[in-house]
Amino acid sequence: MAIEKTIWPGSTQLGPSPVVLVGTGDGKRHPWDIMTAAWAGTLCSDPPMISIGVRPSRFTYHQIETLKCFTVNMPTVDQVETVDYCGVISGKDTDKFSTRHLTPIAASKITAPIVEECPLALECEVKHRLELGTHVVYIGQVVAVQVTSTLIDEKGKLDLKKANLLAYAHGHYYSLGEELGYYGYSVRKK
Repeated sequence: MAIEKTIWPGSTQLGPSPVVLVGTGDGKRHPWDIMTAAWAGTLCSDPPMISIGVRPSRFTYHQIETLKCFTVNMPTVDQVETVDYCGVISGKDTDKFSTRHLTPIAASKITAPIVEECPLALECEVKHRLELGTHVVYIGQVVAVQVTSTLIDEKGKLDLKKANLLAYAHGHYYSLGEELGYYGYSVRKK
């Protein structure tokens, strides 16, 4: 029996996606700032590359254009109100770190800050820039990763189940559900 489908015009219906806090600035001439982005994703393993989409009207856009770097900070479900706030308030006029009681700390390889309270932060250098309409896509090479030590298990591996990360789909925030499998489990020899 065929499943009935409804056809809509092309749109951004992909979801869920990670929702991240993008850190920019140098803490000197360009203030440290954070912006919420739901247009973010992994693009390549070697070299490690990720993308973020930013509207040119955003303060973050001007920071990245000038400094050619950014951080991608992965927030937890407990930070959902802060994530929403950082997506609707501009860093041009507001210090979102202080208003949301977040701690900016220096990245190890770039000038942009990481958010200390986020369990995982990726430090990225801009390698490519694409103008795609309403957004500019920045492709950043991940030059360092900062992980909260409580997420590292006894074997030295990252245990993201402990992070309680936030997701985004079609204008709404979600917690991630239970783990259903892992890469390659369907063909693993028993």
